Amino acid sequence: MSAHIKTVTDDSFEQDVLQAGKPVLVDFWAEWCGPCRALSPILEEVAANHSDKVIFAKINIDENPQAPSKYGVMSIPTLILFKNGQVEAVKMGLLSKSQLSAFVDSNV
Repeated sequence: MSAHIKTVTDDSFEQDVLQAGKPVLVDFWAEWCGPCRALSPILEEVAANHSDKVIFAKINIDENPQAPSKYGVMSIPTLILFKNGQVEAVKMGLLSKSQLSAFVDSNV
C-alpha cells in the first residue's frame, strides 16, 4: 500500500477509522473489481493532495466482511467518509479525480 493510503481490516477498523483524530475516507474494494482497480491510482493522487486534512484507507471486502456488512456496502467501489466515528457521506461507483476531490472537499 502507499504512503498516503492505510490498509484497514475488520480487526483494526475501530481504532484506525472510528477513533481516528481526523476524518477518514474508506474505500471498500475487492481484487476482482475492475472499477475498484481503476479508482486506485485516482485515490492515490487525491490522497497525496489531501492527506493534511483526511486519512485515506482501503478495506478489502472479501478478506474483511464485517465492516462492509455493518455499513450496508452493497456494491463496490463504495467510498464512505467517517467523521468522529460516524458516517458523514457515502459515494458509490468509479469517480474521476475532480469528482473525488470535490467529494472530499465538500465533506471535510
